[in-house]
Amino acid sequence: MDTTEHGQVRGPAATVDVDRSDPEYRAWLKEAVRKVQADANRSADTHLLRFPLPEEWGIDLYLKDESTHPTGSLKHRLARSLFLYGLCNGWIRPGKPVIEASSGSTAVSEAYFAKLIGVPFIAVMPRTTSPEKCRLIEFHGGQCHFVDDSRTMYEQSAALAAETGGHYMDQFTYAERATDWRGNNNIAESIYQQLRLERYPEPAWIVATAGTGGTSATIARYVHYLQHDTRICVPDPENSCFFDGWTHHDPHATSDCGSRIEGIGRPRMEPSFVPGAIDRMMKVPDAASVAAVRALERAIGRKAGGSTGTGLWSAFKLIAEMVEQGEKGSVVTLLCDPGDRYLDKYYSDSWLEEQGLDIAPYAAAVDDFLSTGTWPC
Repeated sequence: MDTTEHGQVRGPAATVDVDRSDPEYRAWLKEAVRKVQADANRSADTHLLRFPLPEEWGIDLYLKDESTHPTGSLKHRLARSLFLYGLCNGWIRPGKPVIEASSGSTAVSEAYFAKLIGVPFIAVMPRTTSPEKCRLIEFHGGQCHFVDDSRTMYEQSAALAAETGGHYMDQFTYAERATDWRGNNNIAESIYQQLRLERYPEPAWIVATAGTGGTSATIARYVHYLQHDTRICVPDPENSCFFDGWTHHDPHATSDCGSRIEGIGRPRMEPSFVPGAIDRMMKVPDAASVAAVRALERAIGRKAGGSTGTGLWSAFKLIAEMVEQGEKGSVVTLLCDPGDRYLDKYYSDSWLEEQGLDIAPYAAAVDDFLSTGTWPC
C-alpha cells in the first residue's frame, strides 16, 4: 500500500488499474474537470454583509456570506478545489468512490461534486453529526458511514478507500495545497475585491475559524504575498487542540474529545493548519459561540451555524480592542453556513441544557459590547 507522509493509506495511488493514456479515460477526465470548472463559472461571488455597529466607533464589521454557495457553506470552495486537485492528479477515477472524513459541510459539498461527475461518495463522520447535514449528503447522492469516536475517522476513511479501490480525499492534508493562495478567485482575493469601494478597503483583521486550517492558510498567505497590513486571527472552540498547539509551538498537540461546534476544531494538529502564517488565536467558549450566533440573528435577521458564532465572538473582541485604542478600520469574519442545519442544536434551549451550556452571561456581554464598545475583563 502507498501511504501519505502521515501514514494514511491512499487507495487510488496504490491500485494501478487504469491506463492513464487510454482515450476513454482521458475523455472522461476532461469532461469531469470541465464540469467542476463550469460550476465555478456559473456561480456568482458570495455576498459581503455589514453588521450594524455604532457610527461613532469608525469601525466597519463585515461577514463574508459563504452560505450562498450551491451547497450552502464555505466548504463548497474547498470541495471544488479538492476535486480538481484529485482529478488532475489522477486519483479520482470513473466508477470508483470518493471517500472523505468529514463532520458534515465538506461532505455535503463533496457529495454534490461527486454526483456532478458521476462517481459514488461516502462520508465518514461522527455519529453526533446533525441529522440535517446527513439528509443533505444523501440528497446529493452520498452515503453516510458513522463512527463513534471522531478520532478514528482518518483510519476508517483510508481503510474504506483501500477496500473499494476508491480515493480518500483527505481534506485535512490537502486543503492548504489544493487552493491557489496567490489568487485565482480564492476567498481572500474575493474579500479584497469586494472591499475596494468601502471606506476601509484594507481590513485591520480577517477572522477565520479552522477545521482543516485551509481557509486561514489561504487568507494568510494571500495577505503576506500581496504585502497587506491585515492581520489574521483564528478562533478555536472548546475541545480542539489548535490553540494549544499554536500557543506552545507543539505540532503534536491533541484533544481527547470532539468539538461541539460542527465544522471547526480538531482532536489533532491537522497537516493543513499552518500556524506560522497567522497572527493571533483565541480560545472561544462554546456558549459564547452560541450567544454570538443568536445575536447575529437579532442584528441582521439571519441564522448561521455555530462556527460563524465562534468567529463573530472573536471579531467583537477585536473591535472592542480597536475602540479602546482609538483605532478606525474594518474587520471581516465569515458566515460559514446557514443556521437551519442546526435548529436542533445551537437554536435549541433543550440541547443547550443537555450540554450544560449557559449562554446568558455571554449574551449579556455581547449586548453590553454592542451598546458601549467595551469588553468584559
